[in-house]
Amino acid sequence: MSYPWHFLLMAAMYIIAGIFHFIKPKAYLRIMPRYLPAPKLLIVLSGVSEVLLGIGLLFEETKALAIYGIIAMLLVFLLVHFYMLSSKKAAAGFPVWALIIRLPLQFVLIWWAYFYI
Repeated sequence: MSYPWHFLLMAAMYIIAGIFHFIKPKAYLRIMPRYLPAPKLLIVLSGVSEVLLGIGLLFEETKALAIYGIIAMLLVFLLVHFYMLSSKKAAAGFPVWALIIRLPLQFVLIWWAYFYI
């Protein structure tokens, strides 16, 4: 099946984002909420999830499941976004205005995925 460029962009975005969990794991460790157990394992699992869901978008048989998986993943990632707003240390050097903008952006990403159902 032929997909529009913006759909392929979304798939590539998740695949690349997932790969970065393995290239720059320390960056993700800095923003991982301290109340979650096994942060290194969670970074690996989220990276694998992003890569697999991005690839899953590219096949008609797995597209719908991948879209729902992406939406669920983005909702879970809201924990990180709220955690980063909780303190200066949790913000990991990001300006507060950027962290605030990320919250509605997360819902735009959810809508973008939902658009293809």
